Amino acid sequence: MKKLALASVLLALIVIVLGAYTRLTDAGLGCPDWPGCYGLIGVPMTEQTIDAANQAFPERPVEVEKAWNEMIHRYFASTLGLFILIIAGIALFKRKIGQPIKLPIILLALVCFQGALGMWTVTLNLLPAVVMGHLLGGFTVISCVFLLYLRLTPYQLPMGSGHMRDYAKFALIGTLLLVGQIALGGWTSANYASLACTELPICQGDWQSRLDFAGAFSIPEADNYEFGVHSYDERMTMHIIHRIGAIVVSAYLIWLAFVLFSKSNSNLLRKLGVTIVVVLTAQVLLGISNVVYSLPLTVATLHNAVAACLLLVMVMTTYTLYRRV
Repeated sequence: MKKLALASVLLALIVIVLGAYTRLTDAGLGCPDWPGCYGLIGVPMTEQTIDAANQAFPERPVEVEKAWNEMIHRYFASTLGLFILIIAGIALFKRKIGQPIKLPIILLALVCFQGALGMWTVTLNLLPAVVMGHLLGGFTVISCVFLLYLRLTPYQLPMGSGHMRDYAKFALIGTLLLVGQIALGGWTSANYASLACTELPICQGDWQSRLDFAGAFSIPEADNYEFGVHSYDERMTMHIIHRIGAIVVSAYLIWLAFVLFSKSNSNLLRKLGVTIVVVLTAQVLLGISNVVYSLPLTVATLHNAVAACLLLVMVMTTYTLYRRV
């Protein structure tokens, strides 16, 4: 189970990266149906299958590259689901003393719901709430499967580190703040607001007078949400809130990292503090690069991947501080 959990963590990270790549290449509707693609297991490639697909879905002509982006993401996600199914099966039918059982079952239910969100992403034409939920679902799956891996790994804080448990609640708060920031990023991306501001540190022009908080977190009625349906002022507000959130979360995590490094006699906690700063710095630089260089595909994809890595570091920090045995 431990080896499967570690493999699932790596696979989940790949799925998150592929999901970001699919979204950033505007391939979220590369296949207009689910779970197949134009009624096929693969992508229409021959002239005959492409013609048949175009007749079946005249509103969404085949774009082979986008369709492959979407299907490759689905293939990897399905493989991850299979891994988690096997883990749940081991937990239920080959249970050992001390081996977790609740977490694998929760994971199985979670990955099934994540599959449903993937379906609704397509059938509801990229409804922003569903797209953001699908993103958060992916981050939740990787966090839970990493937590399972930690549960199966025997380690503990050294003697004399008991005072550090007082900071466990602060690590949990940091994790929740980071999840909120990831949600803001997902909302910004789902509404195509990543380039609403093209200047630093805040936004161009008279942005203060154009803020629209109510509109920014509304979902206008539309038949299709591809490329966004919100006004510029609403998208700009999303973008600015995401930036402010980044400042708040960064300040909090830097303080937490300083506490871990300066007040602990545990090499593990000191290393985790340093890792938080390193990964956070990389994430901030990637975010700045997205603005300066107008959302380059590689940088924007890495921004999602590093966010997942930062979340895993926070999950490990929080779990380690709470762990009793």
